Amino acid sequence: MARFFERTAAILVNNRSKMPRWMRAIMESAVRNPDGFVGRVSARLLGGGKAPVTTVPDSETRVYVAPTNYSGQGYIWARALENADASIGARNMAVQLPGGFAFPADTLVSIAAVNASSEWADAEWQAASQFTHVLIEAERSMFGKRFNRSIEAEVEALEAAGASVAFISHGTDIRNPALHRQATPWSPYPEDPRTETLQADAETNLALLQRLGRPVFFSTPDLATELPWGTWCPVVADINRFAAGDGQPLFNSTKARIVHASSDPLQKGSDHIEPALRSLIEQGRVEYETISGVPSAQMPQVIGAADIVLDQFRLGSYGVAACEAMAAGRVVVGHVLPSVRKRILAESGLELPIVEATLDTLGDVIRDLLNDSERARDVARAGREYVAQLHDGKASANALITKWIRPAA
Repeated sequence: MARFFERTAAILVNNRSKMPRWMRAIMESAVRNPDGFVGRVSARLLGGGKAPVTTVPDSETRVYVAPTNYSGQGYIWARALENADASIGARNMAVQLPGGFAFPADTLVSIAAVNASSEWADAEWQAASQFTHVLIEAERSMFGKRFNRSIEAEVEALEAAGASVAFISHGTDIRNPALHRQATPWSPYPEDPRTETLQADAETNLALLQRLGRPVFFSTPDLATELPWGTWCPVVADINRFAAGDGQPLFNSTKARIVHASSDPLQKGSDHIEPALRSLIEQGRVEYETISGVPSAQMPQVIGAADIVLDQFRLGSYGVAACEAMAAGRVVVGHVLPSVRKRILAESGLELPIVEATLDTLGDVIRDLLNDSERARDVARAGREYVAQLHDGKASANALITKWIRPAA
């Protein structure tokens, strides 16, 4: 029975953008108030009960990363730390939502167990309290009912147990919609029905980070606007996996293949892309495909078969998807704010090789790339070099080690 409700919940989650607002509000209430009526019923229907507990590494320095694992980054940062220093053992715990993508994790726990199982919460806390360092993702509590879902209580208990605590922000948890609307006319927030909620969340999370005063990291460079005292810990791409994804030679056909991964259509501007490319499609110069719902394991082949990958056009930054496309040697096109490009250059000494385009200029930018395939190949080569230097995990591990785990005097 629990499996049936899990499949049903996955369908609802994956189609929530098409649902009436009242239905979305009910689903949201289960997440925001797991101890409320809807949350308790959902946990019971989804099974609750037993769940795996994180194992504690036998190492001098032990790092625990939890609980969101967005795009598999918690797991990858843990591996990056272990690769950077043999004295570090790292583990990540991730809360799995119905319908979520199956990214690797050291410990994957269903949201039902996190919300309903005191037994799991106590056991996971006992494990986590043996780590020397704890990196909290997206300002989310980690131990269910154990500390009444209070991050501040969790931090206090972890530090009393001898752990050093830091935070890492991922995006919507800290991005301020009001500030973002001022930064770019393409901001999605005037249209996003979640804007009021996201604004309140960002303000609450920022106040938490300021109040606690612990080390703070952020995963995408645009978030320096909200966290100017924080440290950029770049997202990591599985470069070898995408470089080996059956990549075809660029522009090896009379018709260029263009793809766009539409994980969040509103925030990426997905609905505006095909109209911008329509004349090129009608002229037979390009074929365009929107990708959604493709398992992570299949993405290297999907991306490797493209000539051009369109990233996002409304947030003014870039993330894991763009890095994976660059690792695959594809030309990446997207909208990245000038201030973000300058920040990247200042911090890393590298120019960001994502071809700039807005939804107004996208058609012309693609046409120029098609007319100058040699320039396009140069951009693709620069993209591979860029991710190899900045997004292979070394820079991320270095940021965490030098600014938190073993800070310089």
